[in-house]
Amino acid sequence: MAKVVEVGRICVKTRGREAGRKCVIVDIIDENFVLVTGPKSLTGVRRRRANIDHIEILDKKVEIQKGASDEEVLKAIEEAGLADFMREPVRIARVSPFTL
Repeated sequence: MAKVVEVGRICVKTRGREAGRKCVIVDIIDENFVLVTGPKSLTGVRRRRANIDHIEILDKKVEIQKGASDEEVLKAIEEAGLADFMREPVRIARVSPFTL
């Protein structure tokens, strides 16, 4: 199943210090990278480039324009009634490289 990478799609970061936090795809950089934001005031994810292999795409989507500001993303999340959903972290199972 191919990931549906599109602007406005909600996803969960699976790697890095923000692993388990939800974010929104704001822009598609190329076939490997997207620009995501939480926004930081809502989920703790700051605006940054993310590898698509390090995010898990969810079935929810908000209506935003490509390159939307954090304020516009926050407004779209609140209008869709997803603010509480976005605040809830997801538990990510960590795999130790020494157990392989």
